[in-house]
Amino acid sequence: MKRWLTRVLPDPQWVRASCFVGLFGALLQDANLWHLNRRSTAGGVAVGLFVMFMPPVGQILLASAAAIRLRVNLPISVVLVWLSNPLTFPPLYYFAYVIGCRLIGRPVPPFRAQFWLDWHNWPGVLGPLSLGCLVCATVAASVGYYTIQLIWRWNLRRRIRLRRAR
Repeated sequence: MKRWLTRVLPDPQWVRASCFVGLFGALLQDANLWHLNRRSTAGGVAVGLFVMFMPPVGQILLASAAAIRLRVNLPISVVLVWLSNPLTFPPLYYFAYVIGCRLIGRPVPPFRAQFWLDWHNWPGVLGPLSLGCLVCATVAASVGYYTIQLIWRWNLRRRIRLRRAR
């Protein structure tokens, strides 16, 4: 898994030279932002999945800032934010809206594009949507973090078993 991630993720030198990332300057010198170890990778997944449910404006900056602050893998956190894109926003946010409505006991209207496109409906939507996004973000980040931890440990135990068998 680590070899595959190393091949797929961009080179740290290339990322540091990017003008977008240049905003963070010396903060990018922390080695934890680029290492592929269990803690850094799981944390990067958690940050990326959490920020994915936040409003779409500034998600990459938010994920970058959170990864730098928490000292977790920066490229993984930024790449996972891209799971929320213009094609996935409608089902993602409608799901969060449904979760929010159920948590506060409000009836869930069926999905209609007209309803979502009319800005007059937004004051009644923002409360359940915000609550649902927060709950979904927390659950997705937790599941992602612990899944990576389990996969990493399983892979390590498998490699130790194979090494002992030789």
